[in-house]
Amino acid sequence: MLEKFSVTNFKNFNEKLTFDFTASDYQFNPQSVKEGLVKTAIIYGANASGKSNLGFAMFDIVQHLTDNASKGSFYQNYLTKPNKYPCAEFEYCFMFKQNKVVYRYSKTDHETLLDEFLSINNKEVLSVKRTGERKRAKFSLQGAENLNQGIATANLSIIKYVKENTLLESNDDNTTFNQFFDFIDKMLFFRSLEHNAYLGLENGAKAIDKDIIDRGNVGNFEKFLNEAGIECKLKVVVDENNEEKIVFDFEGESISFFAIASQGTRSIALFYYWYQRIQSNKASFVFIDEFDSFYHHNLSKFIVKKLQEIDVQVVFTTHNTVIMNNDLSRPDCYFILNNGKIASLNKLTDKELREMHNLEKLYRAKKFV
Repeated sequence: MLEKFSVTNFKNFNEKLTFDFTASDYQFNPQSVKEGLVKTAIIYGANASGKSNLGFAMFDIVQHLTDNASKGSFYQNYLTKPNKYPCAEFEYCFMFKQNKVVYRYSKTDHETLLDEFLSINNKEVLSVKRTGERKRAKFSLQGAENLNQGIATANLSIIKYVKENTLLESNDDNTTFNQFFDFIDKMLFFRSLEHNAYLGLENGAKAIDKDIIDRGNVGNFEKFLNEAGIECKLKVVVDENNEEKIVFDFEGESISFFAIASQGTRSIALFYYWYQRIQSNKASFVFIDEFDSFYHHNLSKFIVKKLQEIDVQVVFTTHNTVIMNNDLSRPDCYFILNNGKIASLNKLTDKELREMHNLEKLYRAKKFV
């Protein structure tokens, strides 16, 4: 799981921002945490506070460590303007059971890597120095010692280079390295505001209804919609172009799903498109930006609960304060992003927050500063 993330000089984060997932000692709603870390985080912040940019920063890693989707348009105006530094800096701290992985790197733009550093349990195992007079690479993982040191002059991640060009020996460090790489490969960012705009997990996208049909999930999708409060009956028909599509079944009358579905229902369909993958344990970390822009607050709660049930680390961004309560989650799992800083509610007040407290009321009264 991701324990901590830091970024500096990226978009509107001119100073170092640190997103700490360390959980506090609350005894209620344990489904929001796992192994001492926040599993289901919900972020609030004013417009232009940087909620989307935080997601883009966290998923910058996808571009150089995987072959998955990395939408370049999200990474225009990469460095802070005006910038104090010539590059953006990123740091990720992961925990895999008792094993700690720290990965740091810097970039001048989305596709140009500078220095990289990877440690496992406080021991440096891979690094490359591309700044300064002496460019050098260091390989300490067993099985990677004899790799070409010339990698230091190439715009290629040393991490990905090792992964793709070595048969690592079987030991604890290499197992942890593979767990780290697998986690990155399964990260997913998506939002419902720009059709199926996403980062990570896979490359290329299918039409939503075709994907659901091909997976044999039309019946499950119908059940999902009804559980979400959207009463309907669905079936599959073949259209005039000999293509299968999902339709609403009104006692024998059929109307194309996307022809009459509301924006909220379309958004739910998009969520379900990815939910199929998340539910099958294909995703490790999911960031859903403005997840409930088109939802009634009851539907927002439904979606959060659905992902609380699954063994995946999730970050939501929202403006919906109705779901800021201790019935759904807990104070250490709600975060506020403001002035380039992010912290959980319990870290933003001297008040001891208990299960009985009305978090939304306190938030509206500006008690979290």
